[in-house]
Amino acid sequence: MFHSVLLLLLAPDADPTQWAQLTIEQRVIIRVPMARARGLERKVEKPTEWKERKGPKCIAIRSIRGASITSPRGVDLILADGHRYRAHLERGCRSVGFYAGFYVEPSRDGSLCSRRDELQSRNGMACVVDSFKRLVEDD
Repeated sequence: MFHSVLLLLLAPDADPTQWAQLTIEQRVIIRVPMARARGLERKVEKPTEWKERKGPKCIAIRSIRGASITSPRGVDLILADGHRYRAHLERGCRSVGFYAGFYVEPSRDGSLCSRRDELQSRNGMACVVDSFKRLVEDD
């Protein structure tokens, strides 16, 4: 986001008018932490298997609480309401680069959208989200 301000500077003893332009740049980046297994009993249990269902085009960034890696080409997003969505990454991007967490640069609408936005790993890799799939527990 850029803001330009035109300033008129008047010096009390100077005849000519002085003009100056100041540009302010503001950038907001949101860090998404990786979810951690809770307690020792979680490590002993069989990991949850997930099935993919049709997902939305966009997800509200403010609802994302964490993430996990359970797929080689996707990052699972954990939302505030307990739902999970898998962000499939563009061809050539592997989820292994996102184990340390990632950043999202919010757009004007506050949503993370497929085929528009990207996830930026902490090591500098950036991948566009190809699609979202809703995840449901496999019985």
